[in-house]
Amino acid sequence: MSNSPGGQNKDDMGKYFFRASAEDFKNIEGSPIAYWASPTALIAFKSETVDKHFAAKKGMAIGDNAKFLRRWTEVSRGAINLAATSPEDTKVEKWYPCLHGGPFRKWSSNKEFVVNWKSDGHEPKSAITDKTGDHWSRYIISTDFFFKAGINWTAISSSSYSARFHEEGFAFTSASMAAFSHAGDIRHLLCLVNSVVGKYYLSLLSPTLNYGIAELKKIPLLTENLSEKLTPLANDLISESTADWNFYETSWNFHSFPLLTPCHRQATVKAAYQKLRAHWREMTLEMQRLEEENNRIFIDAYGLQDELTPEVPLSEITLTCNPHYRYGGDKSEEELEAMLMADTMRELLSYAVGCMLGRYSLDKPGLILANQGETLADYLAQVPQPSFLVDDDNVIPVLDGDWFADDITLRFRQFLRVAFGEVHYDENLAFIEQALNVKGKRNYSLRDYFLSEFYADHVKRYKKRPIYWLFSSPKGSFNALIYMHRYRPDTVSVVLKYLRDYREKLSTERERQASLSINPATSQGDKTRALKEVDRLAKVLTELEDYERDVLYPKATEQIAIDLDDGVKVNYLKFGAALKKITGLDAKEED
Repeated sequence: MSNSPGGQNKDDMGKYFFRASAEDFKNIEGSPIAYWASPTALIAFKSETVDKHFAAKKGMAIGDNAKFLRRWTEVSRGAINLAATSPEDTKVEKWYPCLHGGPFRKWSSNKEFVVNWKSDGHEPKSAITDKTGDHWSRYIISTDFFFKAGINWTAISSSSYSARFHEEGFAFTSASMAAFSHAGDIRHLLCLVNSVVGKYYLSLLSPTLNYGIAELKKIPLLTENLSEKLTPLANDLISESTADWNFYETSWNFHSFPLLTPCHRQATVKAAYQKLRAHWREMTLEMQRLEEENNRIFIDAYGLQDELTPEVPLSEITLTCNPHYRYGGDKSEEELEAMLMADTMRELLSYAVGCMLGRYSLDKPGLILANQGETLADYLAQVPQPSFLVDDDNVIPVLDGDWFADDITLRFRQFLRVAFGEVHYDENLAFIEQALNVKGKRNYSLRDYFLSEFYADHVKRYKKRPIYWLFSSPKGSFNALIYMHRYRPDTVSVVLKYLRDYREKLSTERERQASLSINPATSQGDKTRALKEVDRLAKVLTELEDYERDVLYPKATEQIAIDLDDGVKVNYLKFGAALKKITGLDAKEED
């Protein structure tokens, strides 16, 4: 009978137990008991550590995120300074890019927030000096490192550690730790910490998923003589990740929808998507090759060939265009491809709606109307002869039929004809509808998507801070979309006019159906259907009358003013039941 645990022979003991001396850990600051570390790994701690060449810093706890932080899409683009490099650059604009955590993503981006830092943060600093409330949890630190290039990572991760490069111009909060160079290339540190070697040492130093500055500082640094290899590698990794981020409209460097760019545009949507998908696949595989090369460099430098391998699974190639990362799980290749194609078509429709409302244009890259109160005249000043007309009154009906010439479905059909031509229009429309219909519903149409899924997708895309707002009756029989940057105090009155016109059209249709139901020439089946339609329209009209009387008309008479600086959460809730409810928007949680 064996005396070893589980009845194992002594020869098998090595599989279940590690032998280590406490002396082995004295080379590591704090002497953590990382009993699984190999002697080779421990020897590296006799070298210099990260803190000898780089400064790791904790970000500020600004205290009132709801007051001082915004997603960049919420405020006027002209109020954001993307080029600040020192406190002297903060005298004019109110908002400045701010790193504020984010999901697992390596190399670049998660750049979504701005902070009110006008006059070197006068307002948030003043709030900190107010000793009322829970002031002990509020602090503004590390401001000497604001607006300097560095790397950053999310303080508390639900996944593996991932660091990202950021150029000059950023503040950072306690949700994002950051590191800066004082005697070395910050990109080389990025390569180290994103490698399997960097993560290996972090696992020795921090057994939890909380990656603070103390753990990063203690990583042994053996990057001497690696510059020739690491510099071009880092540039390629950052460049690929940045290009991927900029494919999507929530990036402030988004220029145009990728299907419509010259390098991917084809005669049909299907052909354009296939070309774009091939490009994305090449990007993903190139990124995987680069990351594995990065791993090999550090495995060799640290002598950890017996402990680590360079391979990186596709699920850890953090490009949004990579479905293995974007969707994860145990989905099949077929499922992943269907999801990616559907989302790309959803993004095409979102871009089209942006063109309808004037945020974008087919004729000019980048943002067009993105400041509060901008008008059609401002649009035409930038795009004098648009190939696709922007909506003149900033109200687009989203209804169950072609009741208005500027209905969202009709406008998208026009967009599709302009963007891809008339010749393949029917084929293009069919391809988009098929791609969107991931659940295989019968008779699924573009209108079905706009009515039942578009706004939910928009709210999700903008993380519950939508830039397009949906006026919607209680049961969704009437819907109208507006662009908040073009909102004016009389916008609700314009929506009200659409509602009244729609009621008139429905009343006329109800009368027609009633006449049909009593016409002797009408078949019994058609009479039955007509009577059902009369009943349905009566219920809809009652819903719309109540919505107008109790909700929309009172809001129209208020002539509500909004200030984009207040953010979506404050402004959206001013309209109460007039707008489509967003679950959780009225909660008191902070971003």
